[in-house]
Amino acid sequence: MEKTKENVTRRKFLKAGAVVAGGAAATVAMPNVSRAQTVTLKMQGAWGANDIFNEMAADYVKRVNDLAGGRMKIDYLVEGAVVKAFQVMDAVHRGVLDAGHQVTVYWYGKNKVASLFGTGPVWGQNAHHILGWIHYGGGKELYAEVIKTLGLNVVGFFAMPMPTQPLGWFKKAVTTGADMNGLKYRTVGLAADVFQEMGVRVTQLPGGEIVPALEKGVIDAFEYNNPTSDMRFGAADVAKNYMMGSYHQAAEFFEILFNKDKFDALAPEQQKILEYAAEAASTNNFSKALDNYSRDLQELKKKGVAIKRTPKGVFEDQLKAWDKVTAKLMEDPLFKKVAESQKAWSHRVAYYELLNAADYKAAFDHHFPGELGF
Repeated sequence: MEKTKENVTRRKFLKAGAVVAGGAAATVAMPNVSRAQTVTLKMQGAWGANDIFNEMAADYVKRVNDLAGGRMKIDYLVEGAVVKAFQVMDAVHRGVLDAGHQVTVYWYGKNKVASLFGTGPVWGQNAHHILGWIHYGGGKELYAEVIKTLGLNVVGFFAMPMPTQPLGWFKKAVTTGADMNGLKYRTVGLAADVFQEMGVRVTQLPGGEIVPALEKGVIDAFEYNNPTSDMRFGAADVAKNYMMGSYHQAAEFFEILFNKDKFDALAPEQQKILEYAAEAASTNNFSKALDNYSRDLQELKKKGVAIKRTPKGVFEDQLKAWDKVTAKLMEDPLFKKVAESQKAWSHRVAYYELLNAADYKAAFDHHFPGELGF
């Protein structure tokens, strides 16, 4: 009896399905695929052809192109193909470029609030925490507010929580905070303000100009970003002391920009591909970073580079300098609004993370005693 009912029910279902399918066949002669117009976007990065950041930008572009199924494509250009690194924001804003791959610190001259989306104060948080703030703590909405307030015709997404940037490359090793005083040093963004507060003479330069500046004596020391990028542009050829760890840029990300008019003209599914590909590239980029940065740090050791932990005194001086710089910037209501949101998120999230995290250094020292040297 049960079997008969089952067969009858199944026959009714198949019959009904055949009717629906027959009706659909009369109106749709092809699969129900997106009808969005195929579009090509011209994107330029802020990175030289040999920089690993250029590879990471290409990883994002590949994900967009793969997901778009031929209905949307990004053509990617390296730094300098159309504009210089620090000009990417303006080029995207004006529509000279459809898109850009950079960091917010490269346009912080428009308003220092830009640095809060990558090179801001350290309240105990890391880059993963601030990327969480962007996605879930109100950061995305505040970023959009900043963009609108400054009259920038762009839409942006964030990817790749960057590992802490080293203090950088020095001709003479830094042993105390006092060693930083008077140095001619390259950095960018709010880090420039912080180091100036510490008595450092700061010059802001794009990556491609760093090594020539050191060779000519324009600078005495510099930071860029990571062991791989640093090694590829020849840092070890002009300096032999690499100081690891710093508070100057401890939570940065890539900013993936699109001209707003161009973005708004896209179909909704194309817009989502651009957004979600950033999330996918973020995971890929970070994994690539861990692989390359760690391996190339070992290569630098083989090249005779003295790799040392930044002294505690420098960290302490940086925190004091951040306090002074941040206090001044809080006079700007927009900066204050963004900073207070970020600080409240960092307080809650870092409290949980630091209280709960295993003592990884103790475990490392247990298995590899003496290697870290601090």
